Amino acid sequence: MKIIIIGTAYPLRGAMAQLNGILANYLSEDNDVEIFSFKRQYPKLLFPGKSQEDTSGNDIIKKEIPNTQILDSINPFNWRSTARKIAKKNPDLLILRFWIPFFAPAFYTICRYVKKKTGAKVLFICDNVIPHEHRPGDNFLIKLIFKAGDYFIIHSKSVEEDLKKFVNGKPYKLTPHPIYNIFGEAAGKEESKRFLKNDFNIDVENEKVILFFGYVRKYKGLNYLIEAMPDILKKIKVRLLIVGEFYEDESVTKDRIRDLKLEKNISVVSDYVPNEKVKYFFCASDCVVLPYIDATQSGITQIAYYYDKPVIATDVGGLSEVVLNNKTGFIIEPKNSKAIADSVIRFYEDDLEEKFSRNAGEEKKNYSWETFTDAIKNLVKH
Repeated sequence: MKIIIIGTAYPLRGAMAQLNGILANYLSEDNDVEIFSFKRQYPKLLFPGKSQEDTSGNDIIKKEIPNTQILDSINPFNWRSTARKIAKKNPDLLILRFWIPFFAPAFYTICRYVKKKTGAKVLFICDNVIPHEHRPGDNFLIKLIFKAGDYFIIHSKSVEEDLKKFVNGKPYKLTPHPIYNIFGEAAGKEESKRFLKNDFNIDVENEKVILFFGYVRKYKGLNYLIEAMPDILKKIKVRLLIVGEFYEDESVTKDRIRDLKLEKNISVVSDYVPNEKVKYFFCASDCVVLPYIDATQSGITQIAYYYDKPVIATDVGGLSEVVLNNKTGFIIEPKNSKAIADSVIRFYEDDLEEKFSRNAGEEKKNYSWETFTDAIKNLVKH
């Protein structure tokens, strides 16, 4: 089958680019796969981060997979020219990852043209249906883009309910978000702590460590975790690592850390972490905390599971479908700093790291890429 993946990919950075690259690798084992990615993903004016390009030292996409940077998200003339180039490839299936409506006009234009010219089918992988940060016009754009879809993949029951609001009768499959396996094999905890000391000047060699990882946005609820730290520290001496680029005012977070006199207990790395360094933050940590106030699912959980790390997460979206309460971590009430503090204290006082880590290592077997790609193949057969 000739498959074309349309959307973000290396050398652009971020989870969606990484997932498209991994997907291309697995599908290429028994299909002819190409990627058509962006030459301009976001206008600089609309991009809140420091850079849109990946600074990692390696391209995760197999060299034999063509990866063409051609699409301009805000140029309608480019959408048509891109569509014509894709149509000339005569694909059987187009795969697009949907997470925000911003790309809907470009994706809709391309999909409609290619379908008309070639008869190709369109599969949307929906990380979200309704975005975390809702804007006027989103519903119109979601309805528009989903008109072009023939099949849909979703990762959680909450996204399934959202999908049903926009899609009636089209085939879809709920299959879990697959594991992240691109950051290298696990390193030992002590080795990882030495790496953080040498590369990031973070000395946690003799400390307990909890981790918040990923872009910092309002819906991630980081403020509730910071507010929990004084109560945690009354019982347990622990270091919180906050690792990820801020998509909001970083000074607000740092000022609050200073106000609470937590400078020695919280370390902040406010940058995008290259792929080859990600594992050291997870492997140095005892558990990962997701204090989200809104979510569908989280790729951070899948990185944590890859490294057999327990997860403390709030009961929002589909997180409780992945984090098994009292087995691979804890599911707690959102917007509740006391619940965060109590769960972290219990994790250490009840000595649960070994048990939860072992369970996470077993649970991750349910999130293989083989299972995910099989779900795609079975869906598009019908």
